Amino acid sequence: MVLFYFYDMNEPLAERIRPKTLFDYVSQRHLVGDHGSLTTQIKKGMIPSLILWGPPGTGKTTLANIIANESKRPFYTLSAINSGVKDIREVIEKAKQSGGLFTAKNPILFIDEIHRFSKSQQDSLLAAVEKGWVTLIGATTENPSFEVIPALLSRCQVYILNAFDKSDLEALLKRAMDEDTLLKSKKITLAETEALLRLSGGDGRKLLNIFELVINSEDTEEVVVTDELVMGKVQKNTVLYDKTGEQHYDIVSAFIKSIRGSDPNAAVYWLARMIEGGEDVKFIARRMLISASEDIGLANPTALVIANTTFQSVTTIGYPEARIILSQCAIYLATSPKSNASYLAINKAQQRVRETGDLSVPLPLRNAPTKLMKDLGYGADYQYAHEYSNNFVDAEYLPESLSGTTFYVPGSNPREDTINTFLKNRWKDKYNG
Repeated sequence: MVLFYFYDMNEPLAERIRPKTLFDYVSQRHLVGDHGSLTTQIKKGMIPSLILWGPPGTGKTTLANIIANESKRPFYTLSAINSGVKDIREVIEKAKQSGGLFTAKNPILFIDEIHRFSKSQQDSLLAAVEKGWVTLIGATTENPSFEVIPALLSRCQVYILNAFDKSDLEALLKRAMDEDTLLKSKKITLAETEALLRLSGGDGRKLLNIFELVINSEDTEEVVVTDELVMGKVQKNTVLYDKTGEQHYDIVSAFIKSIRGSDPNAAVYWLARMIEGGEDVKFIARRMLISASEDIGLANPTALVIANTTFQSVTTIGYPEARIILSQCAIYLATSPKSNASYLAINKAQQRVRETGDLSVPLPLRNAPTKLMKDLGYGADYQYAHEYSNNFVDAEYLPESLSGTTFYVPGSNPREDTINTFLKNRWKDKYNG
């Protein structure tokens, strides 16, 4: 069978060469490679409801379409940007009528940017997913643990898509030149690709958009793509802030690093860049919450309280007034003393758990709610700290094989200097060595 494709000159390159089969799908081999976690399910048509979580331009929408095609299921799609509860109910009703109740292959409902759905919108999906009227596939660039309600998340498998690496991006460019009719009408030479790859930030769609921009900006039939040509064309067409692309991650990285570096001026500048670009107010506040614990921690425990209050406040108020609260918090965090001791402590503890496995809880520390447990020695010889001077007793609370291990090392700042003195006065062997 011969397939004929008709090209729309206004259709973006990324859409024109969107893969239709797993064979053409680039990257994400951990999901759809020979031994990928989704490969067998797709081939058998046994698709669970799932959430595809990954950066922009990594093939979430494409993969959803391929899953529907490969499993030969009806495919319905909604965008969380412009769909409400009424739209959801209408699509679910269509899905039920298309055979979801009576066939093994129920329809697939794909929801792009599912993290933008409100709680009530997500609630409206529960019955359809629970009763099997539809198989839900959601796509999100945000952590579903934060943005998808627990009841819906528990009914879905979460699959993580990775940003494209260099070989993936180069494969996309080759595929575009080999398969796209409009590009094949020109003689294109990829003399240099560093600028293309760097500007893409691992976003396949952005890479193809930039590539097409560069090619279309040249009037000649022969185009030699160089880094100089790419940078010259892109700089004339760049936007202030792309909240779904590379700058989304670069600018928030600069924002957090400015806070970590105790520079309130830079912090406010990068904050302003995000606000002017229309960044989600909750995203900004959530990043400051993390920084308050990771970068400031016990050097100023109040920072976490301020950041949490900021998150709650801006969620209620929203723009434009929320910018004032965000600015206050950013300046407070930037001018706070810094310590990552808590962050390092949990990292070291988790690494030790991975190395040593499930070590037994010492008998004195075990709970003993029944007579049998007491007879077995649970809780025996436990020393109740409040019965001793200074409410402290020098006992061992770690498993025997980890006795004496130190995970938390206080940082060098006034608040943790006090903590260090406290620990040295009590744990002489651990903190006076």
